[in-house]
Amino acid sequence: MNSAYVKVFTFPNKKCLFLNKFSNVFSRTFSSHASQTGDQPKRTSLYDLHLNHGAQMEPFAGYSMPIVYNDLNVVDSHIHTRSKCSLFDVSHMLQTRIHGKDRTKLMERLTVADVDKLGPNQSCLTLFTNDEGGIIDDLILTNTSEPFLFVVSNAACADKDRDLMETEAKRLQNNGHDLSLEFLNDRYSLIAIQGPSAMSCLQPFVKEDLSKLFFMNSLATSINGIADCRITRCGYTGEDGFEISIPNDSAMSLSQLLLGNSKDVKLAGLGARDSLRLEAGLCLYGNDIDATTSPIEAGLTWTIGKGRRERKDFPGAEKILRQLKEKPSRRRVGLKSDKKGPPARAGCDILDKDGQKIGKITSGCPSPSLGFNIAMGYVPNEVSKQGTQHMCSIRKKTFPYDITKMPFVKANYYTPK
Repeated sequence: MNSAYVKVFTFPNKKCLFLNKFSNVFSRTFSSHASQTGDQPKRTSLYDLHLNHGAQMEPFAGYSMPIVYNDLNVVDSHIHTRSKCSLFDVSHMLQTRIHGKDRTKLMERLTVADVDKLGPNQSCLTLFTNDEGGIIDDLILTNTSEPFLFVVSNAACADKDRDLMETEAKRLQNNGHDLSLEFLNDRYSLIAIQGPSAMSCLQPFVKEDLSKLFFMNSLATSINGIADCRITRCGYTGEDGFEISIPNDSAMSLSQLLLGNSKDVKLAGLGARDSLRLEAGLCLYGNDIDATTSPIEAGLTWTIGKGRRERKDFPGAEKILRQLKEKPSRRRVGLKSDKKGPPARAGCDILDKDGQKIGKITSGCPSPSLGFNIAMGYVPNEVSKQGTQHMCSIRKKTFPYDITKMPFVKANYYTPK
């Protein structure tokens, strides 16, 4: 990960040299976490599985995580996920249960979600926000049919998310509210199976009819006799798929079962996960969103529940709702370039036609599905219209990029017809 290398990958109808460090995302995150803790990275329950399949392991968010495997390079793994399905170890994500009759009160004090409006086993993407209207983290929140909320939040934000929830829970408890927190990572793994074949690969091992489980819905079940599992139909690729919370001691056997039962299932690492989520127009915390970015600027207005807008009772509501009414000064946009050249990666300047800096790229890579370079970044609101052409400064040269709609690749989420 310390030096760039060159591989020849095949895009549709052409070949290109793909200069790659597995993106600036990984290099920056690895170094920052190593310097913050100085500790040896933890291992997930699937660590030996990764090694047995020739994974390149790197420290990420305090864990030793697979970046790529020896059977497929990053681009081939990406294409395999889009055409069949891939198995991702995402056990580094923070899993939390919130118990007690006042559990929704805690999450409505911290997020923009209308938690009380969620039906049984319904999930939503929501945001922890601060008093200045910035995003502390993005997370998936599920109102289970059992007496607890289930939360999955980002690994890189695990410590601050835990502190945030614990501090607010203690404040509510001291005021007589009934709730408690249960952090699951020492007992539960998280496995994601993503791609068009995901349902057919998982269905043989689940008694429930998965064709009736739609996107952003969840169920508690057993999988091939493994009890105490939770399946949520969601993911981070833009494809159909599931995230499976499973006891640590069963994660290996389930993974081997899924890999051995169908030729469609291949292991995929964080390298493919990053390019997949970028094509899907999904944000990476710390790059595309952070504590200085508002939901309106980030194009995440839809996460703010209607009731919450009316009540104006979430952290940072005054600033966020003012931006919603008056329009923000900047916006997250998608950019594409059909011209040959290196991809615009995080940190590259966005320039106007006169060569003046107007913004920055937050994520970027060559798109394996499309065969040209794509990126996300922030530009002033008045020059954020689709079709507007800007220039990106890359290695002291400039390359044209057009603002385009996102997602870059059509989403294939499993929703009711």
